[in-house]
Amino acid sequence: MKENNIILTKSENFAVSIVNLYKILYYGKNECVISKQLLRSGTSIGANINEAVCGISKNDFLAKMYIAFKECNESLYWLRLLFKTEFINEREYNSIIKDCSEIKNILSSITKTTSDSLKNS
Repeated sequence: MKENNIILTKSENFAVSIVNLYKILYYGKNECVISKQLLRSGTSIGANINEAVCGISKNDFLAKMYIAFKECNESLYWLRLLFKTEFINEREYNSIIKDCSEIKNILSSITKTTSDSLKNS
């Protein structure tokens, strides 16, 4: 599915950004609590999407995509918190929040479309 290729690529690129941000926060700014939470949720998005692609059924696919959606939403929270507590600046925040929001929108579309197709089958 074309949309899945886009989401796989975007989620992996986002995970790389999150790992790099974590390294800056942890080693450069000595922030280890919020950044660790963001590292977990931000990298979990792509991991769950990759699991979904190999799902054994449409229901399994949908469940994993919902988990990815929830992890994405959690990542948005941690990013907002890092910005509001001034661990990341406005430029950094705007760059990464845009990517995360875009992934969330794609996941929302995937879960809605898949859920609707399951209801209609």
